[in-house]
Amino acid sequence: MTARVITEETFNPEEYTEELKAAPHNLDVGTKLWFENPSIRVWEVRLKPGERGPFHTHTHRYFWTVVEGGIGRQRSQDGTMITREYSAGDTNYSEHSAQDPWLHDFENFGESDMLFITVELLD
Repeated sequence: MTARVITEETFNPEEYTEELKAAPHNLDVGTKLWFENPSIRVWEVRLKPGERGPFHTHTHRYFWTVVEGGIGRQRSQDGTMITREYSAGDTNYSEHSAQDPWLHDFENFGESDMLFITVELLD
């Protein structure tokens, strides 16, 4: 199951210049760290309507699962912006590394709280 794309647009990255400069050092891929050991990190990603998590960088393989869905908007450093509808159970896996990082933000663009669980695979 994956989230349904609602729109694909562009935005002006210059509006986020300072945040984008800091993003390579922001490895907090969630709003709260629940668990960490040498193999995994388990994050909560909880956003209220209109709340936005800052640009951050993924440097590990990871997956996320939606617990409480809604409408989310994600901006990438290349100026792309995708709005998706997320439903409970939607899950996605991505492979990234320090040599091939992925940088983005995430905004709750809907009218209800959103909750994801993200698990980073560290080894």
